[in-house]
Amino acid sequence: MAEEVRFGIELLPDDKPTKIAHLIKVAEDNGFEYAWICDHYNNYSYMGVLTLAAVITSNIRMGPGITNPYTRHPLITASNIATLDWISGGRAVIGMGPGDKATFDKMGLPFPCKVPIWNPEAEDEVGPATAIREAKEVIYQYLEGGPVEFEGDFVKTGKADVNARSIQGTDIPFYMGAQGPIMLKTAGEIADGVLVNASNPKDFEEAIPHIEEGAKEAGRSLDEIDVAAYTCFSIDKDADKAVEATKIVVAFIVMGAPDVVLERHGIDKEKAEQIAEAIGKGDFGTAIGLVDEDMIEAFSIAGDPDTVIEKIEELLKTGVTQVVVGSPIGPDKEKAIELVGQEVIPHFKE
Repeated sequence: MAEEVRFGIELLPDDKPTKIAHLIKVAEDNGFEYAWICDHYNNYSYMGVLTLAAVITSNIRMGPGITNPYTRHPLITASNIATLDWISGGRAVIGMGPGDKATFDKMGLPFPCKVPIWNPEAEDEVGPATAIREAKEVIYQYLEGGPVEFEGDFVKTGKADVNARSIQGTDIPFYMGAQGPIMLKTAGEIADGVLVNASNPKDFEEAIPHIEEGAKEAGRSLDEIDVAAYTCFSIDKDADKAVEATKIVVAFIVMGAPDVVLERHGIDKEKAEQIAEAIGKGDFGTAIGLVDEDMIEAFSIAGDPDTVIEKIEELLKTGVTQVVVGSPIGPDKEKAIELVGQEVIPHFKE
């Protein structure tokens, strides 16, 4: 299993696009194979950042990690991906999920978003699994060269001509961001990979059987699917610094975790509510102070290289095939990326 593991990096484009692109280049130089960039209205455009990155890199695969079919019409996503694939020389990937509640709240959209925005004539509410399934079909009609003509429960298009041409065409890998059983099963049916927002083996022991169920129903094997652990990650030679850096991210994860996940990890629900209340007031100091060792263990991979390696090895035993190094990455992002490249990735490539 260790020989099969891939490493990706997830970056929030909330800093200068040139800086984020530089970090992707550093990741490529240090053995990372995937770069995933978040797609939120309040940050820089993932397309702008990845365009810069595509020009200065040569091997690393890249794409939105993740976009959604609600805030962007699937035809627009297809156009973006075809453009990125052309600029990068055939290295584009697609990451799509149900979206982010905080972002939807700011945009005035309900969450979970069940309103068929792109097909207001639809009579029934459409869940995110159906929306993503239909969005994928529209995107790949586009990548095939079009024209695109589709009428589903969620997506509806006229006859849309296509002038853009991607290098990979319909071979561009499609990854689904998935958490719940229905989404995980759907990912097993239709996706090349699954981005699971978790860092602990317990969550993958719960998730992977659902992915496998969907794969079997579609006549596929789990071995065909790249199961990616989209981790809250922090590394430093000083383990205490690494753990400290991850606390604010873990606080937000605890705040958003459903009761079943808190129970799975033995997290005190009352304490989780106190963290949510503190974050709601903007009192991040109190929230950080409430984060305990159990929360760090449940919702992050944090520590020095030896500790991180040990935690990754446990993940791989569950069937994870890609480890995505996500926020905060470390006290110093660039140094943390280099440390992963120097001491962690080589351990799994030997």
